Amino acid sequence: MSVVKRVSMIFKAKANKALDRMEDPRETLDYSYQRQLEMLTQVRRGVADVATSRKRVELQMNSLQQQQAKLDGQARQALGSGREDLAREALTRKSALQTQISDLQTQYQSLQADEEKLTAASQRLQSKVEAFRTQKETIKATYTAAEAQTRIGEAVSGISEEMGDVGMAVQRAQDKTAQMQARAGAIDELMASGALEDVTAQPNDDIQRELDQMGSNHNVDRELERLKGELGQGEAPREIEGSASGAAGNGQQAAPAQQAAPAEQPAEQPQAGDGS
Repeated sequence: MSVVKRVSMIFKAKANKALDRMEDPRETLDYSYQRQLEMLTQVRRGVADVATSRKRVELQMNSLQQQQAKLDGQARQALGSGREDLAREALTRKSALQTQISDLQTQYQSLQADEEKLTAASQRLQSKVEAFRTQKETIKATYTAAEAQTRIGEAVSGISEEMGDVGMAVQRAQDKTAQMQARAGAIDELMASGALEDVTAQPNDDIQRELDQMGSNHNVDRELERLKGELGQGEAPREIEGSASGAAGNGQQAAPAQQAAPAEQPAEQPQAGDGS
């Protein structure tokens, strides 16, 4: 095989593959249906042309028959007047018209037969076009349903191109989140062990830290006594009422004042799958 033939075959194969990938069966069916409608229109136009020709021949036949009747009357009138020569001439012309009428009748019958054939062919073609239209719509609906089912299956299984990109993005976000959480945990451990120092904090000695701790404990004890006094009088804490009012304003049902506040739970670490 020569190089030119091989190049031509490769080009045709690649072009055929590209065309097959670009081809949409629904569009092909619609185009085929449109072509059949055009052929049906041409057949109907042919039937109309044959019918027009037949009608024209019929009108010519009627005109010649009227001339025959007129010549026959003239011949009778000439014989009544004793003009046999004129009567003979009128009958001769009448005979010539009869020959033309016979030819027109033959042509009329031929056109009538052609019209009947074209009419029958037009009816058969119309039936085929209608059947093809029904089949076309059925195939299009089946193809559309199969295409939608395929896309849903690819999206669910994650093998489609778009969902594959989304899955890779989610995986990268999870990896970065896990890495950031590990880094934050390591920094917290290092700061707690004293390996790292908070450069933004003010330098404090041990005595200052103890004084700050005592002040903080004193404030907590005083706040606790205030809450105990309010609960002893049967009044809900203002912070709880404020929280209940805020929840009611947000469309949530506020908890009853008599219900004890749930124990404070430590905030959960964000999981790697949250993508935050």
